[in-house]
Amino acid sequence: MLISAIVWLFIGIMTVLVMISVLLLALFPFDRQRRASHAVGFWWAEAIVGLNPFWNVEISGLEHVDPRKTYVLIANHESMADIVLLYKTHLQFKWVAKRSLFKVPVFGWCMSLMKYVPLSRDEHGSIKAAYFQAARWLKDGMSVLFFPEGTRSRDGRISQFKNGAFKLAIEESRPILPIYIGGSRNLIQTGSWVFNSRAVCRLKILAPIGTTGLKPEEFSLLRDEVREKMQNISEKNSP
Repeated sequence: MLISAIVWLFIGIMTVLVMISVLLLALFPFDRQRRASHAVGFWWAEAIVGLNPFWNVEISGLEHVDPRKTYVLIANHESMADIVLLYKTHLQFKWVAKRSLFKVPVFGWCMSLMKYVPLSRDEHGSIKAAYFQAARWLKDGMSVLFFPEGTRSRDGRISQFKNGAFKLAIEESRPILPIYIGGSRNLIQTGSWVFNSRAVCRLKILAPIGTTGLKPEEFSLLRDEVREKMQNISEKNSP
């Protein structure tokens, strides 16, 4: 418990330093897409994982990423630690995240300054606004990341995917980049602040799935194909 408290203190300090860095970067007009601000998150994630004695993170599949292309990134969601793990990929993208996270002191303020996309899933107006904002980023050459399950998995199994990200990928003719996250729910128990010991988490980037030639009404085929590929990886990594 003492070590967990020290780690949390360190995370808090790092998050405040990120906030200060993002505020300073926001003063300069050269970074319209907030790429530099997003890259600060890379340092934040590396520091948290590197100095956390409880976490062992394995990342594979980065060779599938073409930095010249714009993707709709699809990741399954096991815990809040997924945010840290996805920054460790050093990929540039905009998060589509719950609006409530944008209200969290310091952390949420950083999200707003980095121009991430807020979404309230129970509000039709918010869903529509998030959809168009994500489409604008794709048109502007910036990838967008979705958690299509809509919420964190309670048992580690990949839940059914919602449709929006796949409709967007087809309409904007952008490939899907699936990212499987396994084991992050074991890093810390739900409802607890104490870290588990020697937890191993695996993040695997799968080969992109093209959307060229797909019709808008075929989004469900794309959705099911992506989920099946990620589910296959999940089953292979299950104990």
